[in-house]
Amino acid sequence: MKIVACNSNLPLAEKVAAELGLPLCNATVRRFADMEIFVEIHENVRGEDVFVIQSTCSPTNDNLMELLIMLDALRRGSARRITAVMPYFGYARQDRKSGPRTPISAKLVANILVEAGANRLLTMDLHAMQIQGFFDIPVDNLYAAPLFTRDIRGRMKLEGEPPLPYDAPPMDIPGGPHNLMIVSPDVGGVVRARQLAQRLNVDLAIIDKRRERAGVSEVMNVIGDVRGRYCILVDDIVDSGGSLCNAAEALMKHGAAAVEAYVTHGVLTGSAVSRVGQSPLGMLTLTDSIKATEAVKDAANIRQISTAALISRAMQAISDESSVSSLFD
Repeated sequence: MKIVACNSNLPLAEKVAAELGLPLCNATVRRFADMEIFVEIHENVRGEDVFVIQSTCSPTNDNLMELLIMLDALRRGSARRITAVMPYFGYARQDRKSGPRTPISAKLVANILVEAGANRLLTMDLHAMQIQGFFDIPVDNLYAAPLFTRDIRGRMKLEGEPPLPYDAPPMDIPGGPHNLMIVSPDVGGVVRARQLAQRLNVDLAIIDKRRERAGVSEVMNVIGDVRGRYCILVDDIVDSGGSLCNAAEALMKHGAAAVEAYVTHGVLTGSAVSRVGQSPLGMLTLTDSIKATEAVKDAANIRQISTAALISRAMQAISDESSVSSLFD
């Protein structure tokens, strides 16, 4: 088993390697003067089970191209099996034809990953579950819900719960843990929010919104009584932050005691960090599927929790040919 890291999220790759007790494969990913990407692997990979860790976040096309070239290099180096480990799968929001003469880019990316040499895909919280069907190779889609559940329980300091292995701001819920409520920021995320609500055994509310155009949303209604409740918004991606911040404002207007958010992938483009900082969100908790920018690190109400233990256990299970579904519990 060998672990290869491209450049999009080296800190996560290093944590995963540390969890597995293995060094990162000695490889070089660099650019020529005209910005062409060049990959060179400095150790033997013939017959090896190789995992390539690369999130296709911004700059999306550069990171995707790095991954494709690395897959090709490993295939030509006679690796026995190549698993693309993509904690964040870029282009996942283009999973269907949104209008006439528009592409299904997620399917295109699936095709080129397989053509480049990927024998298997390991990812986390795909934006649309049907993307798994775009591949003709095995796809393991991990969920951040177990991480979120553990973090929330740890922050509430529930009796009998093991302490978190990292510093986390305490969650002081007026009225006690039963006053917690999970909220889906849109109808499309209800399944994801319901899963977390069931894990925590708490109530669920839904934000009903109307999206006028891409990146712009208008909150229309809150389905569920949030008065006096400690609300946690749950989503898979936060990009511009508009929908999340609008949802937080709507919840506060409807009488919520406080609002937080748990989101798997912190894309956070443009002025998103500033928007989150000025919003009613007491805290936005992200995973490290995307490397934190300096703005994110400096933000007072944004934090990250690590996915390294979850990803490393999934990689070990794949390498051992054992069950990955046990990690969903």
